[in-house]
Amino acid sequence: MEKHAGRRAEHRESVPVTEGYLDQIMWEGVVEVFDLDQHPTAKRAYGWQFWEGKNAQNTVVLGIPPIDSPSAAVRASIAAEAQQMHRNSQ
Repeated sequence: MEKHAGRRAEHRESVPVTEGYLDQIMWEGVVEVFDLDQHPTAKRAYGWQFWEGKNAQNTVVLGIPPIDSPSAAVRASIAAEAQQMHRNSQ
């Protein structure tokens, strides 16, 4: 986390999150919450790991408004991925 945020990070808690849309689970897992020390714009960061095939992938989202919770971080990540897929399909 410290590598991604560029600041010292202290683990605060692990939060189970399930995000769904129209009765379908879009993402389910555990989000790790970190307090950031002296970051210029964020006091917290949220991170989780997921698997793409046999490869572990890590996602880090800074807690910059409107990102104020583990669920909000997951929703922002899903939205960013959807936008990227849309751009790539054009």
